Amino acid sequence: MCFAPDARPPELPAGLVRAPIAGGAGAEVLELTSGDGTRFSAAVAESPAAEPDAPAVAILPDVRGLYPFYTELAERFPEAGHHAVVVDYFGRTAGLGPRDGDFEYMLHVQATTLEGVQGDLAAAIAALRERVGDVPVVAVGFCFGGTMAYLAATNHGLGLAGVVAFYGGLNGARFGFPNPPDVVGDMRGPILGLFGGADQGIPGEAVDAFGAGLTAAGVEHEIIVYPGAPHSFFDRRQDEFADASADAWRRTLGFLGGRRQAGATAV
Repeated sequence: MCFAPDARPPELPAGLVRAPIAGGAGAEVLELTSGDGTRFSAAVAESPAAEPDAPAVAILPDVRGLYPFYTELAERFPEAGHHAVVVDYFGRTAGLGPRDGDFEYMLHVQATTLEGVQGDLAAAIAALRERVGDVPVVAVGFCFGGTMAYLAATNHGLGLAGVVAFYGGLNGARFGFPNPPDVVGDMRGPILGLFGGADQGIPGEAVDAFGAGLTAAGVEHEIIVYPGAPHSFFDRRQDEFADASADAWRRTLGFLGGRRQAGATAV
């Protein structure tokens, strides 16, 4: 599991909050239909401070899907002026979400397919654009969702403006997916990869090799490693990694700021 059950997204760093959530307003849970007819859950949070060309965010969660951590995370991006939607992967096998701490995720993760995940992502992006307009969209993934973000960079039909991956696994073959380092030649950037230097599941040499592969393939990218930070360091409860979390926020929002040209080069 990527996060502890009581994990919460870190607050935005001072100076980056443009529209604080007021009156308890939060993300709205939706029921959407994927291209293959599957009904699945998503949560959308719109930003009153979003500028017309500000990119929106499609959040690809870890193995728990539409869990409270990610619903709350979807509410943080609007505070910085970006609309957001978070996707649940498990409509085909577990029915509609949201998910809670008792969700037995592994059997459902093992039943996911790349076509299903990317079909749900496409439907969520379309639903978000119906609400907020034809804005650029950046995929932001975590752990399993980080792997899915890297693989989304190979699907040019999604029309993404870029991808950000927090400790995205570099061994997609574990779940029967392509391994991101093996498909760098199919990726289009820009890509931002954020890793913990003490992540026991993603060795430093694997991160270095992935970055070298992206460079060799001519893919625009930036790889950031936070020394001493573990997997899932992006957690408000982990005070000792607050600086890494704040820097990750700044880099992610800076990445979004560079994707403002609606209709520009897309992944």
